[in-house]
Amino acid sequence: MELVGSPLSAIHTHQRSTPTNLLPAISSMTSTYRNRFPYYPLLPTFNLPWLPRSYYRTATNNPTLASFSSSAHGWAPGRVFPVMYNRTSLSTRYSPDDWYHSNMTNCRESETSRQNSESLRVDTSLLIQDKHQQTKKTQMESTKNLGKRVNDIEFWKLELRHELDEMIGETNTLTDVKKRLERALAETEAPLQVSQECLLHREKRMDIDLVHDCVEKQLFKEVDIIRSCQERMKRYLDKAKAQLISNRAAQHEMEKDLADKQTAHHIDGKCHNISNTSEGISYYRGVEHIDATISVPDSWAKFTDDNILRSQSERVASAKLREDIENLLVVTANEMWNQFNSVNVAFTNRIAETAEAKSKFQIHLAKTLKEIFHTEMNIESIRKAIREKVPPLKVAQTRLDERTRRPNVELCRDSAQLRLVNEVHELDETIHTLQQRLRDAEGTLQALVRAKSVLEHDLAVKANSLFIDQEKCMGMRRSFPCTMRLLGFV
Repeated sequence: MELVGSPLSAIHTHQRSTPTNLLPAISSMTSTYRNRFPYYPLLPTFNLPWLPRSYYRTATNNPTLASFSSSAHGWAPGRVFPVMYNRTSLSTRYSPDDWYHSNMTNCRESETSRQNSESLRVDTSLLIQDKHQQTKKTQMESTKNLGKRVNDIEFWKLELRHELDEMIGETNTLTDVKKRLERALAETEAPLQVSQECLLHREKRMDIDLVHDCVEKQLFKEVDIIRSCQERMKRYLDKAKAQLISNRAAQHEMEKDLADKQTAHHIDGKCHNISNTSEGISYYRGVEHIDATISVPDSWAKFTDDNILRSQSERVASAKLREDIENLLVVTANEMWNQFNSVNVAFTNRIAETAEAKSKFQIHLAKTLKEIFHTEMNIESIRKAIREKVPPLKVAQTRLDERTRRPNVELCRDSAQLRLVNEVHELDETIHTLQQRLRDAEGTLQALVRAKSVLEHDLAVKANSLFIDQEKCMGMRRSFPCTMRLLGFV
């Protein structure tokens, strides 16, 4: 028998049972110990198959030591023999360092977990407070911005209403002036008719009375003045109509903008009054990703400002046009009355210049008709020349097309090929030149036709001006309208 710690194998009186394979393997080296899993206390009802209850129980076997003779082994009588252990059982135990380190590790892990939890609670509380303040501040800023937006809309609504009232008044005033201009224009038809009938009646005179005198000049001048007045009136009437259209367009834009702003004012006012306790609030998932806006604050304000500026510009133009129309009515009335008096004074003069002008126009008309005839013959000859160039062009192009079917190396760019290409180009250029000349001739013909039409019109006017009767004309000229009617007031 050896003492504990002897290098020899220990001898037991009763041999211990061999541990089962279900027991966990435990290293005898302290350095290999790792506390890899945190400690979670298990409920008493848990029975783990790898943790038998008998593993950690204290051995109850009390080995019976054999009696040794004191004389045989040199032991004194009554002395206690030392307890002997198996070395295998010692190698399966944890060391005190392992036990200490395990306790320290569990304590450190517990302390770290508690510190992390405490830090998380503090950070969470601060985060909640910060986010609450941030949410409240953001909502206040949004409400403030909505209030500013409502005020901006209200400001532009007032501006639009004021400008809209001004535009409506200006449009009504311009409409009244336009009606006066229409009445004045209608009143010029009677004097013009009188002048034209005077010219027609003087055409009936014969022999020595068929001369162009000062009466004819004054009558034509009167007709021209009346027509000039009519053209100016019509031109300003068209301007007035166009200006009314522009005024109504600007008015429509302002009314539409005002209606949009009223709707936006109602919506933004409603949004400004919405709070966390308001009824009707709900989730609208994804609405923040929808960007249906088509303007920014600058472009939004500029849009209304442009509408107002446009309306102001149109009002200025409308006022200027009204002033011009008023001046026009006064000027045209004076011009027609002055010319009416001049015609009445020189009504007995001859019309010799009218007859001479008529003969000259007839000569020019004959020459024009002759030149039209020659031009038409020239056009026909040009068209014939163009038709004669079509067959040669077809022949040359057909030859070129047939030669494209030559096989392989026979597709040679020889002198025949080059000459055919040049022939096609020359024919194309010739046809193009003739067509250009044809267009020039046709343009000349159109100019001659227009000149003929003008001459025929002038001859008709001059012919009608020769038929006038002094008594009939003087009788008709007594119905010339008064100044108030020419100004459009009656």
